[in-house]
Amino acid sequence: MTHKGVWHETNNQGAGGFAQRAMLAGMAACGGSSSSDTAQADGIYFLNNKPEMAQAMKDLAASYTKQTGVPFTVQTAASQTYPQTLKSEMAKNQPPTLFDVLGQVDLNTWKDYAADMTDSEVYKQLKDPAMALKSDDGSQVLAVPVVQETFGIIYRKDILKKYFEMPGASIKSVKGIKNFETLKTVSDEIQKHKDELGVKGAFTSMGFDPSTNWRYHTHLASVPLAYEFEQDHVTKQPATIKGTYLPEFKNIIDLYLKDSTTPTSALSSKTMDDALADITTGDAVFFQNGSWAWPDLVDGGLNADQIGVLPIYAGIPGEENYGMSTGSETFWCVNKKASAKSQKATKDFLKWLITSDEGREAWSHTMGFSAPFKTFTGKYVTDNPIMKAADQYTAAGKKNLPWAFLYDPSQQWKDNLANSILGYAQGTGNWDGVKSSFVDGWAKEVATSKSNS
Repeated sequence: MTHKGVWHETNNQGAGGFAQRAMLAGMAACGGSSSSDTAQADGIYFLNNKPEMAQAMKDLAASYTKQTGVPFTVQTAASQTYPQTLKSEMAKNQPPTLFDVLGQVDLNTWKDYAADMTDSEVYKQLKDPAMALKSDDGSQVLAVPVVQETFGIIYRKDILKKYFEMPGASIKSVKGIKNFETLKTVSDEIQKHKDELGVKGAFTSMGFDPSTNWRYHTHLASVPLAYEFEQDHVTKQPATIKGTYLPEFKNIIDLYLKDSTTPTSALSSKTMDDALADITTGDAVFFQNGSWAWPDLVDGGLNADQIGVLPIYAGIPGEENYGMSTGSETFWCVNKKASAKSQKATKDFLKWLITSDEGREAWSHTMGFSAPFKTFTGKYVTDNPIMKAADQYTAAGKKNLPWAFLYDPSQQWKDNLANSILGYAQGTGNWDGVKSSFVDGWAKEVATSKSNS
């Protein structure tokens, strides 16, 4: 998923300057990736899903081979072709020993090839072991997250401070914003006093242009789904959903629409650029987005001291106990159909990647990723303040809210949901239409995907 030309961390540009590296790496991926024809038995063969790390990963593999003598082949699939490339490579005599899956739904396709990683160092060193993907019975760890991302409600500390200092402000510090009720109080009061505060609205525009509507149909929709899935102990894609927390989903959407820089009538064409302009110029205080947006905020002239992040509060019972929505879209799997020697070599490399200075330097700085592992401390800690905020909630004892959108049945479900929310927002539809897109649409899309598989 791309956001305003910014790679999501499955295709993420990371800290400043990574966009250029991504472009160069992508060019290298198109022309210079090794083929599995050259992969050697009992060595490591990684089929990589991230074009932006293609050359850096090949360089790291060459260095690892030089140090250990272990043959190491890296092939990178061209953008948007990974599923087809993986299927083709798995059918060869020397299939990948290390491959990527994009969430639980993708793992279901490849679970017969995924070795148990319970004994691997990359699993043992996860900051949040719950992020790993498991077998249907929960007895085996089959996939470990590659990177860590987070999303929530980004806010301008400097402007929010002006609100807190305002005579009559009901909330006096950010610690007082701890659930939907308090978020709504602050937002409503900012909107009421926007002229005094020098803003156009509490929230940036939440437009429905394709560059930004994913904030509704993927990330915001993930919040009520995550709580429903936790309550119902969902561990694989369900055939149907209940929409348990649709009233709370409506709460936060209504707040976004009402306390906005932009009239609802103008939202259909508002883009991500518009929302970014709202937050970087100081026209708005709150901005729903994630860690991948940090380079754009820097480009807009903001610095880390100006940025804080809140969880997405919607009025769901127990939300005070959760931090931000944190997870990964890309996960490593070790191919259990590879030789035992290759499986061990692959796990040994992953251990080296997350524990050695060279591996951590390459992952966190050269490639620019935020790592989900406890070994990334000191100079290997991300300087992204949005990721730091997520870690601070975790350190304070808050649970990460899982990424329920990894179970979404199809892009069609997302598009239909966004269209129904737009209809509700503009009065051409109603909330029952949103409910139908959410619940009935889910069942229809899952059934369709199963009948086509």
